[in-house]
Amino acid sequence: MDTNLLMLIFTGALVGASSGFLGSFMVLKRMSLVGDALSHVALPGMAIALTMAINPMLGALVALTVAVFGIWYLGEKTEIYPEALVGVFFTASLAIGILVTPEPELLEALFGNLETIGLFDSVVTIFASFLIFIVTLRLSDKLLLGVVSEDLAKSGGIKVSKVNLIYLLLVGLVVALGVKFVGTLLTGAMVIVPAAAAKNLAKSIKSFQIVSVLIGVLSAAFGIIIAQATEIASGPAVVLVSITAFVISYFFKAE
Repeated sequence: MDTNLLMLIFTGALVGASSGFLGSFMVLKRMSLVGDALSHVALPGMAIALTMAINPMLGALVALTVAVFGIWYLGEKTEIYPEALVGVFFTASLAIGILVTPEPELLEALFGNLETIGLFDSVVTIFASFLIFIVTLRLSDKLLLGVVSEDLAKSGGIKVSKVNLIYLLLVGLVVALGVKFVGTLLTGAMVIVPAAAAKNLAKSIKSFQIVSVLIGVLSAAFGIIIAQATEIASGPAVVLVSITAFVISYFFKAE
């Protein structure tokens, strides 16, 4: 196994771990649609970056940050349900992204391409993944209290709106990290599926988070190995491994 492949597996595993960790809160908060929709928002950002000869990951991050602030602001200031807002951002961004993405790069943007991941991407991914873990750990108690009751969290002095914004920004960041590994169509699955599988197996919040991280790591690592060995797109390989984990977890569902 060459050094480049080992680096891809390591960085992919970190993305899988941070995705699984964030996904555990997303499943608890019943926000699974958000993770899926945000992954599509990355597409127009990547398209614009490609046309300007800029790193697509940077374009995805900018587009996701704008979308997160938009969803958060409208959710705070309007009576529109968050699911409806996400649906609007999802359909608009996907349509725009497909229209403006250069055709040769479209499949790569949609399904990922490990060959385009360079040293810079790996270094950024490693640093950002650790940042996601640190910030999420610091917010963990506040997020969990918000899941139980936002009114209770507010009465305890927690700025729920601010915590939700930071959490959404972290989700946007992990999606931006994952687009080169699994593509914009499937990055949402990296956040959602490992957490859904872990929920079947876990008997406590702590074990739920740990198992979610482990499934995220294994899904990314084995998916990348399979993709390299069979010369298929990395996105479908990673997601199918995580789906397999979900199916297995269903039959061993904790009572």
